[in-house]
Amino acid sequence: MAPLTEPELILRFSLRFIMCRHKRRLTLSTKTLKDREWFTTQLDCLIWWTEDIEPSNVSTMVDIDMHAFDHYEIETFTSGSKTRNVYRTGTGPAVIVIHEIPGITPLVAAFGEKVAERGMTAVLPDLFGTPGRQPSGGYIAQSLAQACVSREFTLLATNKTSPVTQWLRALAAVEHARCGGRGVGAVGMCLTGGFALAMMVDPVVVAPVLSQPSLPFPVSKKHRSAVGISDDDLAIVKERSGNDTCLIGLRFSGDATSPPERFGRLRRELGDGFLGIEIDSSEGNPWGYKKRAHSVLTEDYSDAAGSPTRAALDTVLDFFAQKTGASPS
Repeated sequence: MAPLTEPELILRFSLRFIMCRHKRRLTLSTKTLKDREWFTTQLDCLIWWTEDIEPSNVSTMVDIDMHAFDHYEIETFTSGSKTRNVYRTGTGPAVIVIHEIPGITPLVAAFGEKVAERGMTAVLPDLFGTPGRQPSGGYIAQSLAQACVSREFTLLATNKTSPVTQWLRALAAVEHARCGGRGVGAVGMCLTGGFALAMMVDPVVVAPVLSQPSLPFPVSKKHRSAVGISDDDLAIVKERSGNDTCLIGLRFSGDATSPPERFGRLRRELGDGFLGIEIDSSEGNPWGYKKRAHSVLTEDYSDAAGSPTRAALDTVLDFFAQKTGASPS
């Protein structure tokens, strides 16, 4: 069997999580015994289909890049009862880089260095995974499992803000006081993509970027259009958006884990306050992006001159520099 891609793993894991957790309730909701037997058979087949993402059934060979953090300093930050490692590089106004599944990969660290090269301080909190470890099917599955059992990540609720964003907002406030500037930039990726939106409720966050936001998992029509924050937080975001604080969203056109309906909802809610950049990943696209390309700024990024991902990166870095008041590097 060919290795599963990250979007495939996310979709299969979310289905398995829902079905295993709610199988009895879903089955009892059917009207007749015949329907119940049929429905149970379908659920069992779907659960079997997702079994190959279990960490025990996927290769777990560890490949760690020992040089990914050569230009970083490692510190700790505590807010409430939670202490985490934080990787920092550069000088100037802070940009919080919230890593994707499965963790702070070498390419996430490389993105942080690009932020630093533009005259800003890249701040990478370690939320899960092993820093420097290369992505693999087993590693992605392990990190997804870790996120699923954590109360800090809201994976399925359509109008609830993930609690971990409180810790991230506290980090942003401290980094702003430490680094100066007009405010703090923030970028979330994949599972954490919407966290930058949630952080926008704090006035200190002036440049939020949502890269392939994947929460809540897009398991229904309602979930596909949800933006992963509470109604109260969304109201604050809309108010700030109307007062010249805008945000950027990035996604590949064929990415089912970050559905187009989500960007459509943000456009309806925020109007001109939202700049959605959607990169063509359809079959035969001129830049050769995979049909299921997912990570705009890291794993599926192309640095070729004139490429859409290169243009997206430049837009994001310019946005951070302009909004935070970074000096030209």
